[in-house]
Amino acid sequence: MDITPLVSAGRQIIKGYGDKGFTITGKRWEGSVLVFPDRTLSWAPAIPAEVTEDSLVPLFEAEPRPRLLLLGCGERMVQVPVSLRMALRNAGITLELMDTGGACRTFNVLVTEERSVAAALIAV
Repeated sequence: MDITPLVSAGRQIIKGYGDKGFTITGKRWEGSVLVFPDRTLSWAPAIPAEVTEDSLVPLFEAEPRPRLLLLGCGERMVQVPVSLRMALRNAGITLELMDTGGACRTFNVLVTEERSVAAALIAV
């Protein structure tokens, strides 16, 4: 029995992570990335402390703007400043913190459910 999830045309799936990068819909990305259902962008932060409102400008400017941001913090989940959480909330975006592996898996599930999601993933 094939249990591969059905993914709508034009949607991305994170196929792998590690070795300081990601494989997303057949393409290898080095370093951290911002992943939307329909596109991926290189992303500068290498550690959670570098995640700022400025680093998330593409998220704030996205049309349509995702309602949920999965922040993959690296090897383990860490907290972010309240000011960042509030900026996201004020933009109508819910923040979920987790380790990068968990964020990759959760993104894939939510994309197959056609949810309004993006992932900011720190490379491990």
